[in-house]
Amino acid sequence: MKLLITGGCGFIGSHFLRKTLTETEFEVVNLDKLTYAGKLENTVDFAKNSRYKFVEGSICDKNLVDKLAAGADVIVNFAAESHVDNSIENPQIFVETNVLGTQILLDAARKHSLKKFLQISTDEVYGDLPLGSTEKFREHDELKPSSPYSASKAAADMLCLAAWRTFDQPVLISRCSNNFGTHQLAEKLMPLVISRALKNEKISVYGDGKNVRDWIHVNDHCSAILKILERGQAGEIYNVGADNEVANIDLVKLLLKILGKSEGLIEFVKDRPGHDRRYAIDSSKIQSELGWQPEHVNFEEELKKMVTWYKKENF
Repeated sequence: MKLLITGGCGFIGSHFLRKTLTETEFEVVNLDKLTYAGKLENTVDFAKNSRYKFVEGSICDKNLVDKLAAGADVIVNFAAESHVDNSIENPQIFVETNVLGTQILLDAARKHSLKKFLQISTDEVYGDLPLGSTEKFREHDELKPSSPYSASKAAADMLCLAAWRTFDQPVLISRCSNNFGTHQLAEKLMPLVISRALKNEKISVYGDGKNVRDWIHVNDHCSAILKILERGQAGEIYNVGADNEVANIDLVKLLLKILGKSEGLIEFVKDRPGHDRRYAIDSSKIQSELGWQPEHVNFEEELKKMVTWYKKENF
């Protein structure tokens, strides 16, 4: 099978490429614009694999997308602007990439009768849940995005579901909780904390720091994506999570403990506009229907491995 992977030089995309090339016989083409968030360094260990090809370009380039889709069986769309703070500063680029880019990919997939189209979405499309509640996001909950980023991802999801309903396209959607692991960009919470702590710089925590996120190891997310490609049913949405809720302030303190740094580096700053309070994923559907389970379940041990990698990379 031939896969067209978009955004494969990013954090999750590069891990998925690595896993796919290691565990399957698929041929893969990686289309990446190489914005600040996409780095060729993330692909050096498999760049010379005979089943791998890199193409620099944008998912908004209709002609290029059409050409690449013509030689593919499946599209997996990781390509996205994803940083919430950046979406607050400049919403337009998020609409262009995340919404228009997804539609261009869908059009090309339909034109060339691709077997599957997997949209990599996010739990942020659901909005947030009350702190202290036991509620969890389920696949058909109402979408209530809070930021321009999550709104653009929700719009992309709706375009995918419309393609399934109107054109009978074999579309699938995965919505995952927060990922952690190696090769993540320094703007994200964990690598940012590690980077600043190693330099003994202040670590800014929004608001009261009690915002809760559901964390999953990036390799568990990638195994879920492979399972969805293998066994997922067209037109379906699959939530992916690890039942691992942690408050932001507790996560920062845990990372500081692992690094042997003082909690005195923490400083609380003005909260981000529209900051979601709690995320929690119900992943029972993918577990019961597709037989997927997270494997990296010892959170603190996995954090220690991740910190060791960032320190070794002189991050």
